[in-house]
Amino acid sequence: MHYQQSKKISYYCFILPAFIVFISVILFPLAFSIVLGFTQWRGYGEMRFVGLDNYIRMFTDPVFHIGVRNNIMIVLVSVFGQIPLGLLLAYMLYRNMVKKANLFEVLIFLPITISSVIVAQLWNRIFSPVGIFTAMIRNLTGNREYIMSIVENKDLAIVPIMFVLLWQQTSLFMVIFLANLQRIPNSVIEAAQLEGASEGSIFFRIITPMMGYVIFINSVLAISGSFKSFDLVYSMTGGGPAHYTEVLAVYMYNTTFVHQNYGYGSALSIIIIIFIVLSLLLTRAVSTLLKAE
Repeated sequence: MHYQQSKKISYYCFILPAFIVFISVILFPLAFSIVLGFTQWRGYGEMRFVGLDNYIRMFTDPVFHIGVRNNIMIVLVSVFGQIPLGLLLAYMLYRNMVKKANLFEVLIFLPITISSVIVAQLWNRIFSPVGIFTAMIRNLTGNREYIMSIVENKDLAIVPIMFVLLWQQTSLFMVIFLANLQRIPNSVIEAAQLEGASEGSIFFRIITPMMGYVIFINSVLAISGSFKSFDLVYSMTGGGPAHYTEVLAVYMYNTTFVHQNYGYGSALSIIIIIFIVLSLLLTRAVSTLLKAE
């Protein structure tokens, strides 16, 4: 009896530090944000209770609407861009379709090892009025006055950021897929080839279904990462011009720490969490439905 009690005490001693960190870093800030979402507070002075005013304000806030739209677009390019491309690149490496595969893998994986701040500055130089992209278009079209005007378009300003995210994040999913592809026995591919299956048939009819659970896991990572795409967007555009590239995380940061509206910023953070949870539940429901079929 004394031995069992000693074991329980030992377990509690090992768990306690992690539990304290979890409460102080996750649970307490989350609970405090929920409370702040119903108040108006500038970080000092009196905290005034305003009920649902912060959440009602979001329905008429045009910047919030832009942030939601941009986040949805980033989620779409992550789930339907990064994951399929990552699977395709992993399959090419798995099937030895490229020469110097090790060099190819390093080059594809390199972007994700670079800080998002550095990546943002790099692509800002490329897309700038004196950047490589602008110079290339000028040479191809002969128009010496060409300037990349896409960033001034309300609907298209987010496209360069989506492209950079696709370029940087695809390699993560490629590595995850490649690690799981290497677990597939060679006999599966060989049997398909003996039956006369083409590479396309092997990829779509054999490999993709076998990667179903991995695709689900990657979708969870892509969706949660999309709603947290703060560092790249903030370093690349800061949400500008005129909030055209605003995402919810950047808008929450500016509202809370720049404009010192902690109540509305906390409400935005809760909405971001709700969006993430709903997106993950939807992904799980779709995955379950596909398995049932």
